[in-house]
Amino acid sequence: MFTTDNKPVKDLWRLFRIMAEFTEGFEALAEVGPAVSIFGSARTPADDPYFKLAETTGKKFGEDGFAVITGGGGGIMEAANKGADQSGAKSIGLNIDLPMEQTPNPYQNMSLEFRYFFCRKVMFLKYASGFVVFPGGFGTLDELFESLVLIQTLKQAFFPVILMGSDFWTGLIDWVKDQMLKKHQYISPEDLDVFQILDDPDQAVKVIKEFQQDQAKQTGLTMPDGMRGLLGR
Repeated sequence: MFTTDNKPVKDLWRLFRIMAEFTEGFEALAEVGPAVSIFGSARTPADDPYFKLAETTGKKFGEDGFAVITGGGGGIMEAANKGADQSGAKSIGLNIDLPMEQTPNPYQNMSLEFRYFFCRKVMFLKYASGFVVFPGGFGTLDELFESLVLIQTLKQAFFPVILMGSDFWTGLIDWVKDQMLKKHQYISPEDLDVFQILDDPDQAVKVIKEFQQDQAKQTGLTMPDGMRGLLGR
């Protein structure tokens, strides 16, 4: 018989917590309708131009009928939630339990709590019609490249990935083209079609809205409720 000091028992309880996070996330987000996931650094101050841009972007998506999903923290996440909340849209925060940096912002009108990063990532992917990625650090790059891998390997239904802020992203994408594509052929030319760099929130909304409308025509739906590729295969 196992006691609570035994690893198998601890792992079993961990499995129950993981299942609970998935169940709660699926139930809460299944009916949100069309949504975009917006990523970016939690360290972006309120007077930073990217904060203002993220706020405007969140508001414009909200005004166009999209729910806005963020990681629920400060910086870019707070800005996007603030803009969405101002528009009257669903402003969703997928908060993560971290020893630092993650204090839930006050602009969420739907809030979920996660202990495990991988559960949280599934929610970002499963219920989004597009990704909008602002400048950020390792966490932002992790979320960006995981989405690109899932699209590339057909584990996630294709959707637009928009990199907001040409000053920040151009150097990285030039390196991807020069080193990963041209020099080493680690990726294919069509892999670069998955994302695009933009600076205009209106253009970002247009790209994702037109993609959503094209998907609706192909599937016969009038209003698709997000891409259901991940875990729906």
